[in-house]
Formats: sequence, C-alpha cells, structure tokens
Amino acid sequence: MSTTILISGGRIIDPGQGIDEVADLLITKGKIAWIGDKGKAPSQPDLTTIDATGLIVCPGFIDLHCHLREPGFEDKETIATGTKAAARGGFTTICCMPNTNPPLDTQSSIDYVKKAAEVEGAVQVLPIGCVTKGRQGKEITEMSELAKAGAIGFSDDGEPVASSRIMSLAMDYSQASGLPIIDHCEDQELSDGGFMNDGWVSARLGLKGIPKVAEEITVARDLALAQLTNARLHIAHVSTADSVELIRQAKDKGTTVTAEVTPHHLTLTEERVMGSKLEEHNQLTYDTNAKVNPPLRNKEDIAALIKGLKDGTIDAIATDHAPHTLVDKMCEFGLAAFGISGLETALACLMSLVHSDQLDLNTLISKLTSEPARIIGTRYGELGTLKPGCRADVALFDPNKEWTVSSLDFASKGRNTPFDGCHLKGNVMITIVGGKIVYKLNSK
Repeated sequence: MSTTILISGGRIIDPGQGIDEVADLLITKGKIAWIGDKGKAPSQPDLTTIDATGLIVCPGFIDLHCHLREPGFEDKETIATGTKAAARGGFTTICCMPNTNPPLDTQSSIDYVKKAAEVEGAVQVLPIGCVTKGRQGKEITEMSELAKAGAIGFSDDGEPVASSRIMSLAMDYSQASGLPIIDHCEDQELSDGGFMNDGWVSARLGLKGIPKVAEEITVARDLALAQLTNARLHIAHVSTADSVELIRQAKDKGTTVTAEVTPHHLTLTEERVMGSKLEEHNQLTYDTNAKVNPPLRNKEDIAALIKGLKDGTIDAIATDHAPHTLVDKMCEFGLAAFGISGLETALACLMSLVHSDQLDLNTLISKLTSEPARIIGTRYGELGTLKPGCRADVALFDPNKEWTVSSLDFASKGRNTPFDGCHLKGNVMITIVGGKIVYKLNSK
C-alpha cells in the first residue's frame, strides 16, 4: 500500500493539541504531514484515500500496562499475537510488564523483547524493567543498565515490593534515569488466600475476599515514600475510592505521582463474578473470567474512579491485558488464574461510559493518548499526538458501531474475557502505525 495516505472527512480529536473538528489528515513517509479543511490537502502522487466520514480519527492509543508473556509463557501469549490484539484495539504503542520467564531484569532480556517486537510486532512495544532482581523484592536491579537498554519504567508487577526499605532505595536509584517506579499496590499478608472483593458477593458465594485496605495501605506507603524521595511514582490499576482520594491528596501536596485505571474496573462490579443461575439446583456458578487482581469492586468505587478521571487525579486508562490459557481459567474459582484479556474490548467497554454520559469523548481519548504519552516522555519520540512531523500512529473508530464480543475471534491467545457474548457499541475500524495500516476491520 502507498506510504501516502489521506484520511478524509473524519472527526479529528487530538486532545494534546486541543483539536476537535471535521477535517482531513495527510500522512507521508510514515509521519503526519498536514491537517486541514476537507479537500484542501496538498496534491500527492500515489495517494491512498480513506473515507472517514462518521468516524473518529485520533492518535493511536497507548497502553501503559499489558502482559505479552514472552519470553517464557508463550502458551498464554506471544509478542506477535499480543501486538496483533493491540492493533485490533486501536493501540499503537504498548508497554509490556516484566513478569516473564526470565523476568526483564537484565539488559539482555530487555534487548530480547525489543528485537522480537521489531521483527514480529504489529505495534510499538516499550518494555518495563524489574525493580528487583527476579522480582523477588530483595535486591534492586541495575536500573541504569535497564534504562540504557530502553526500559521506560520499573515494576515488579504481580509481586509488590513488600519492603519499605527496598522500595525507598529503588525510588532513590530511579531518579538517576528520571523513570517512574510503577507499583502493583497490594499488602499480600492482607490479601493472602483471597479470590475477589471482600463484600456481600464473596460472602454469598462462600469465597474468601480481598479487602480494599490491602490496596490502600500500600498506596499510602508508596505515596509517602515518593514524597520523601522526590521520585516519580506511578500507581498501577487503581480500584478503590479511598485509593483515588489518597492520590488526590498526594497530588495536592506536590507529590510526583501519576495513576492508571483499567477498563474493567471502570465498567464491571464484583457482581460479575456470579455466573448464571442453575435453575435445576437453584445454585450460582462462578465466572473465572471475572477473577482479576486487584478484584472488581462495587459501584461506589466505579463512581470514584470516573470522578478521578474527570478531575485529573487518575491520569491514564491502561488495559492490564493479562491473557491466560483455557486450562488456567476452566477450573475451580480458587484455582483459576487472575487476569482479563483486555486489548480487543477496551475501547468498546469504555465507550459505554460515553454513551451513558458518564464520561465525555475528549476526556476518554486524552486518557488513552496524550496523557499516557506524557508519562512515557519523549525518549521514543513525541507520542499520542497528530502533530505534523510526528510519527503517524492513528486510530479510526466508529463510536456507534454495534458488535458482539466473540473471544474465539480474538487475535490474542487469551480468550479469558468476562465480556464474551456481550453486545457493545463502538469499534475500531483501522489502526495505522508509522504510516502503515496494520489493522482494518474485516480485513484478512
């Protein structure tokens, strides 16, 4: 396909530039070349035109938090399949977590992911390095080495750094690179043995719950350490109202903290864990695809998370895409793995908030583009924008296209989604990475 593409007549929304207008967008040589009135684009040879009438045209989405599983867990996902799933979801840059085997705690492991992504990846992959060696929480990694190799932050995601002393040292050392510590906030002594949110649903189902305070205690600790060390802190997958308030207060004090929330924590409550009722036996089944860590909370928490997005307390939306095999999920609830495969359903789930007037479209797009780009910085170029001269990473989506989720059609190996069979409204039509169309709906 021609490297010169004209996207015509779409509603261009670029929150980073304050653009929201029906216009044309021209892509040449892999970069954004021009934005202007329809029919006014500079003449170009070998031009491919995309009619975007009725579509939203925006910067490609950026996912600060996903799991590609490679190396070590290729039965769950690979860089090739994970990036194809990302492209289907409108994501053009994804940041992969280091809980692989081996973990991303050395320069060679970071190099492996980068090289594999260059060869097999459909979208740009930015690796996140470990905070501690082997994600064991005992010895800090060579952070400067990981940063030089291309890591965009440090995390032991899935295994919180339990020691306050180690976390404080990690924050001190991270300042040399200017990269954030990205923490999975969980007091595992409090959450130990828990499977879902501690509340009326867990009591009804007879499942041990995970109290909200297990998250909030660690959020409070990390915020205090960030204020002490003046380090950059990023709180992953915030899920409770009190966590949001703690972050809000820390920002008011000047603490350098950012935060993310997932689509599933914004749209699903703990009740989703309850499966269909077995009429013959008058019993409830459990949906292991709704088992995630941190667990799905309640509607009051969702309201607080949405408010946090609106007032800037929560900076970004990240999928926490966590693909698993069927074996990992088709078992007893207590034995099932935590995690939801989320790249391909993220936009449609989030559009439910727009269609129900809980969140405006511009705010949603900013939380998927310009704001996560600000957290990453400009090391990999200026991301999350349609500014002329920048790399042409573009998503085109129909906000009103209705579709039914079928996990069997996923590009991801992970079929573990609680949205399987759900009727959603809003779908990605085309994804462009570096001026190349990497996904087109119904394309083979």
